[in-house]
Amino acid sequence: MPKNSSNNTSVFRVDSRIFSFNLSRNYLVFRNLFFIFFSALFTSILQAQVEARPSLAAGRFEREIRIDGLLDEEEWKNAPVLDSFLTTVPEEKGTPSARTLVKVLVDEKAVVIGIQCFDPEPDKIVRFSKLRDTDISEEDHIKVVIDPFLDGQSGYILAVNANAARYDALVSNRGESENEDWDAIWEARTSINEEGWVAEIRLPIQSIYFDKSLKEWGFNVERRIQRNQETIRWANVQRDQFFGQTSRAGLLTNLPVFNYGIGANIRPSLVGSMNKVGKDGAAVVDMAASLDASQRLGANVLATLTVNTDFAETEVDTRQTNLTRFPLFFPEKRTFFLEGSDIFEFGFGTGNRTVLPFFSRRIGLFGSSQVPIMFGGKINGRIGNTAFGGLGIKTNSFDEDGTSYDATAMGVMRVRQNVFKESTVGMITSIGDPLGREGSFMSGLDFTYQTTRFNGNKNFIAGAWALYTDREDLTDDRSAFGFKVDYPNDKWDLSLTYARIGEFFDPSLGFVPRKGIHSLRIGSIYAPRPEWPLVRQMFHQFFLTYIKGIGEEWQSYSVFTAPINWQLESGDRIEMNVRPAGENILVPFEIADNVIIP
Repeated sequence: MPKNSSNNTSVFRVDSRIFSFNLSRNYLVFRNLFFIFFSALFTSILQAQVEARPSLAAGRFEREIRIDGLLDEEEWKNAPVLDSFLTTVPEEKGTPSARTLVKVLVDEKAVVIGIQCFDPEPDKIVRFSKLRDTDISEEDHIKVVIDPFLDGQSGYILAVNANAARYDALVSNRGESENEDWDAIWEARTSINEEGWVAEIRLPIQSIYFDKSLKEWGFNVERRIQRNQETIRWANVQRDQFFGQTSRAGLLTNLPVFNYGIGANIRPSLVGSMNKVGKDGAAVVDMAASLDASQRLGANVLATLTVNTDFAETEVDTRQTNLTRFPLFFPEKRTFFLEGSDIFEFGFGTGNRTVLPFFSRRIGLFGSSQVPIMFGGKINGRIGNTAFGGLGIKTNSFDEDGTSYDATAMGVMRVRQNVFKESTVGMITSIGDPLGREGSFMSGLDFTYQTTRFNGNKNFIAGAWALYTDREDLTDDRSAFGFKVDYPNDKWDLSLTYARIGEFFDPSLGFVPRKGIHSLRIGSIYAPRPEWPLVRQMFHQFFLTYIKGIGEEWQSYSVFTAPINWQLESGDRIEMNVRPAGENILVPFEIADNVIIP
């Protein structure tokens, strides 16, 4: 980094000129990326073949199935069986150490999944978690993914360990990650016997969106046998592929015409409080009524209404200490905003470290205070290959730190279209400002190309996005754009992410921690699997983050390297990391009350 930086916290230095940005170099970069992208597109189209997807026919039930983890009803005995599992770890497409049987029963209102996990040593089953949404990845567990739209880009994940601890998530980033904030209504029970353990899952059809015209869904099952460090799958049995990539899942067939009922849900609430100041003070009673209601507009569209919204039952934020000059990010935990939140995700390569064009915590919260929500409405869902979401909110006036803010209305709209089988193109627009500033507007476009068939069966993702904001107090550079190229596979995981954030880019309903910057991130993981007796896989990692101001001043850098990161056959790790970092503090800032960093 520059030699004149007195605030550099590391002796690691790199000449900042190699990261300089100019028009001619940007042209060459974008030209090369353009060539790589369309080469990948052309290659994947040539190599894409109509692949036979394994299938499982669902059985039917007419009387109620008791969810007890026993699978002792007559319907289970007659249901078709899935037992063709192969390992992904430790060996790709190897023979599992124990059998697994899967059966599915359906009626017009629910999907019931029964899974029998044989184990010759049931006393050695690894199980300790009992709470919902805890990390069960290092325990024996079963994981199910369903794709009720059969679009290969979305889905729901349900998982349960041998203690019946449940985990659920939305398929995110086209299967590369999972949105754990999603919570649905579903049941799961387990039992352990001399043959192993059994899981029984019931998913009410009202808990998910689905395409009512389909007679088959995407479907896959994965089992983890922890003491053997073994993972087995039914479909998509390749290390390079993520379990959540529903484009590679099998099929669940013989589905009925599901009936979601009237599709209405009404939840009124009344919250009261009483305050009394001093021994003889009069008691002040405060009562507040609220209403949340939702109505299905078909099997795949949901409309939601909220009046005088009450967030009293919302989970509290995790305590964080901010030792930087940039705002902290707190994830959304309010149910009203979480429902359908995946539709509002925008731009491959965006996130809380660069830009989120829509961040729902801007609504109803200001600093540490709640802003009263008078009423609001939301509609979200999918029709064909189009996903859409719209949100409108009216907040009441409030005071904060001696400043009064008027009541204001805000709204956001997002549309995303599936293209090229696994890719998407979309737009987002928002209006309104939580603080009542006039003329607030934001709009953007994004495109993400993804294939799971690059060079045969590898993953390749490339995306670009652009955003523009306007408001009465904003001038000059109010735009942002960026791109990301990713090659996330088992042996090689390579990525390049770039973003340019204008100095006056400020979406009123978004989250932008740093403005007026170029941000560059490079990631590389080389993970061979040596034929050594104790080591299963080695991870050689290198990550670089470099941020500089648009006015050519560098601001910060960080490097992460892991020359030694070995995963042993026992599941333990031996790891050594090196993390040099540097900050170029150009303007003094207050890190705490009366504590100034010069």
